Amino acid sequence: MTNILYIKSQHTGLTEKQIEATLALLEEGCTIPFIARYRKDRTQNLDEVAIEQIAKGQADYEALIKRKESILSSIEEQGKLTPDLKTKIEACFVLSELEDLYLPYKKRRKTRADKARELGLEPLAKIIMAQKVVGLERLAEKYLTAEVATEEEALKGAGDIIAEWINESTYARKTLRRLYQRKGRVRTEVVKGKAESEEAQKFSMYFDWEEPLMKAPSHRLLAMLRAEAEGIVRLKVSTDEEEALNFLERTFIKSNGEVADFMEKVIDDSFSRLLAPSISNEVLQEAKEQADNKAIDIFAENLKQLLLAPPLGEKRILAIDPGYRTGCKVVCLDEKGDLLHNETIFPHAPQHETAIAMKKLRSMVSAYKIEAISIGNGTASRETELFVKQVAFDRPVQVFVVSEAGASVYSASKIAREEFPNYDVTVRGAVSIGRRLADPLAELVKIEPKAIGVGQYQHDVNQTQLKSALDNVVIRCVNSVGVNLNTAGKALLSYVSGIGEKMAENIVNYRSEKGVFKQRKDLLNVPRLGEKVYQQAVAFLRVQGGEHPLDNSAVHPEAYPIVERMAKDIGISLPQLIGNKEAISKIDLDKYITAEAGKLYLQDVLKELEKPGIDPRKAAKVFEFDPNVKTFEDLHVGMVLPAIVNNITAFGCFVDLGIKESGLIHISNLKEGYVADVNEVVKLHQHISVKVLEIDKERRRIGLALVN
Repeated sequence: MTNILYIKSQHTGLTEKQIEATLALLEEGCTIPFIARYRKDRTQNLDEVAIEQIAKGQADYEALIKRKESILSSIEEQGKLTPDLKTKIEACFVLSELEDLYLPYKKRRKTRADKARELGLEPLAKIIMAQKVVGLERLAEKYLTAEVATEEEALKGAGDIIAEWINESTYARKTLRRLYQRKGRVRTEVVKGKAESEEAQKFSMYFDWEEPLMKAPSHRLLAMLRAEAEGIVRLKVSTDEEEALNFLERTFIKSNGEVADFMEKVIDDSFSRLLAPSISNEVLQEAKEQADNKAIDIFAENLKQLLLAPPLGEKRILAIDPGYRTGCKVVCLDEKGDLLHNETIFPHAPQHETAIAMKKLRSMVSAYKIEAISIGNGTASRETELFVKQVAFDRPVQVFVVSEAGASVYSASKIAREEFPNYDVTVRGAVSIGRRLADPLAELVKIEPKAIGVGQYQHDVNQTQLKSALDNVVIRCVNSVGVNLNTAGKALLSYVSGIGEKMAENIVNYRSEKGVFKQRKDLLNVPRLGEKVYQQAVAFLRVQGGEHPLDNSAVHPEAYPIVERMAKDIGISLPQLIGNKEAISKIDLDKYITAEAGKLYLQDVLKELEKPGIDPRKAAKVFEFDPNVKTFEDLHVGMVLPAIVNNITAFGCFVDLGIKESGLIHISNLKEGYVADVNEVVKLHQHISVKVLEIDKERRRIGLALVN
C-alpha cells in the first residue's frame, strides 16, 4: 500500500489526485493556510481541515513504516524472521494487528511460559497442542527431571506455554478485539472508604456504573477515567465471557476426551490471565482515543469561536480588573493598545471609596478621551459593572464585560514581561482585559490555548494531540483574518503562514529600526526572510495606507500583474477597480486563466477586489445582564434571563448570568427534538435568553433551558 492509498483509506472523502497534489505542495515547503487559500486549483478546493488530515495521514504512514522497519530489524536480529512472517508484516497497515504479529518476539519480562521452556517442556506443549495423543500423564512422565518432579508440574508448564501461544495468535486477538468492540462493557465501583470524601462527590454517579463501552459519551468516559486516576473508583472493561470462551474452544480444541478437557482449562487460563486483560486495555485505550478526539474537537471549535469573537477595533479603552479588598486595577489604553496610565480604585468593600473612585474614573475618561470601558468577568465583576454605569461621564462611553480567562497566565508570561518590564502582574492583567476587547485574536494568541479554559477535560486528553489541534486552530484563525504588518506584535506575527517565532522577532526588530513598512515587498529586506517565506506569508499580511493599493488586501502579490491587466483591459486604473462591483462584474475570468492561476484562484481574487481587507469578524455588541439578579439567591424557577454562552461541552453549554455561578443548559434543553452537536444550536459568547428550570441550593447548580 502506498502512502496515498493509506491516507485515502483513513479519510474516504479524499481522492488520490487531491492527496497527491497536496503532498507535493507540502513537499515544496508550502504551508497549510497558503495551500488552502492560494492553491485551490491544484487541490481541487480542499480546505485547511482536509489538508491537515492529509498532512497527519502522511505523518501516521511514515510512523507506521518506521515501526515496521524496527519490528523487522528486531525479529531479524533474533534470527526468527521467516519469509512468510516478513510478507505478513510488510502487508500489514493496521497498527494493532502489526503489534499482534510482533507480540511473540517482543522483549519482555520472564513469563511463566519462559520458565517452562527453560525446564524443557516446549516439546511436550507441541505434542499436546497437536492433539493427537492419549494418556497425558504417561506422556508427561517422559519430561520429569530434577526441576520437574511430578507429571502435574510438567503438564502445568506445558499448559503455560500453550496459553501463551493462544494469547499470541493474531487470529484470536483480532476476533476477540472485535468482540470487545461490539459487546464490551465498562463498569466502575467505588473504592472502599472513598465515597464519603468531599472530592469524591463530583463522581458520585460513577460509584456503581455500567454501560456499553463504545456507546459511552466522551465526557462520561473521561470522567470515569479521571475518577479512577484519582483513586476514587476502580474501572473494568469486560465482554461476553461465554461467547469469548466458546470462540477460543472452537478455534483451538480439535479433539475429544482427556486432551480436550486439558485444552479447555488452558484456554480458560489464557483468556482470564492474558487475553482479557490485554484486549480490554487495548479497547479501553481505543475508546479513550475516540473520547480524546471528541473533547479536542469541542475545545478546538470553542477556541476558534473565541479567537474570532467580534473586535471593537482601534478605540481608546479604559480597562478594569475588578476586585474587593485589593481594589480594582484600572488602565487606560490608546487606539493601538499602548498603556497610557494606570491606577487602583476602591469602590467596593471593605474600603467603600465610591465617591473617590467615581471622580477618578470621570477624570481618566475625560483626560484620555476614552471611548469604551472593558471590565473583566471575574470576582466583583457584576458589582463593578453596576458601579461604572452609575458614573456620569462627560462623553458617551460603551461598557463591556469581557472574559478574563487566561489573563493571569498572560500577566506572568515572558511575553508580558517583555511588553511591560516595569509593571507588575496586576497592571499587565488589566491591559490584557482591555486589549482583548479591542482585538481578541491579537491578544489571545499570547496565551497558551489550553489555559484559556473553553473545553472539557483538557488536562486528561492526549496533550501532544491537543497542542497540535489547538495550534492549528490559532494558525487558521490568524490567517483567515489577516495581520497588520505595521502594528502586529511578535506573538501574532509568529502564527502567520511561513513565519514562526524567530522570523516574527526579525520583522519586529526591522520595523523598530527602519520604521513602518510602506509596501509588502519591503519584507524581503528583513534579515533571513527569503523568497519562500515571502511567498508563503506575504498575502496574509496587510499594509494599510501603503504605496501599493492591493497591499491592504488578501490578493497575493503574484496576482498583481493579472489584476493590473484586468483594470487595463476595461479601461480604468487599478485604484478605480478596487471595490468597484460594476467594473468587476465586466471581467471575463477565462481570459486570465493560466497554468498557475486557475478559475478558483481568480474567483477568489475578484471576491477580494470587491471588499479588500474587510475583517471577516462581526462587530462587538454591548450586553446587559438582568439588573435584578446580582447573586445566586436572587434566582427562582421560571425566570427568563439574558445570558452569554461561556463554555460549550459535549453534554450542553454553560452560560454566564452575571453572577458568580454559571448555569448549565443540558443538550436536551437546547431545543425540541434530538441535538447531536451543541454547536448546531449555540456559539461561544452568543447572547441568548434562558429560562431557569432548576436550582440546587446545596451544590449551587443552576439548570436552564434555551428560550427561542
